[in-house]
Amino acid sequence: MGILESATPAIVICTRDRARATAFYRDTLGLSHSHEDNFAAVFNTGGITLRVSVVPDFTPHEHTILGFRVPDVPATVKALREKGVTFNLYPRLRQDDLGIWTAPGGSVRVAWFKDTDGNVLSVTNV
Repeated sequence: MGILESATPAIVICTRDRARATAFYRDTLGLSHSHEDNFAAVFNTGGITLRVSVVPDFTPHEHTILGFRVPDVPATVKALREKGVTFNLYPRLRQDDLGIWTAPGGSVRVAWFKDTDGNVLSVTNV
């Protein structure tokens, strides 16, 4: 067995504004807000800890940093849109009217959006 094979991962996401990010992850995405400490707002999602930590000079990456596997991508996209989430459109990908890309073969579906700091998140069925 590998050294970390049975370890439970913890996700760390950077923010410049903890209060704004906390509201987004709690109220918009509906994650369970566990607690706050001196370093982060802490959430639980799918049995995993998500820490949203303040980094004053943080610059978000252009790629997906966190994906959420959901049973129904279109229903999830519609529910998030009702909460004000805007989904990213990428000219090089063929996305449907909801912003969902279906991978060749048709079994993988993904839609991307950004949090309040510009971190790219996704919802997918795999």
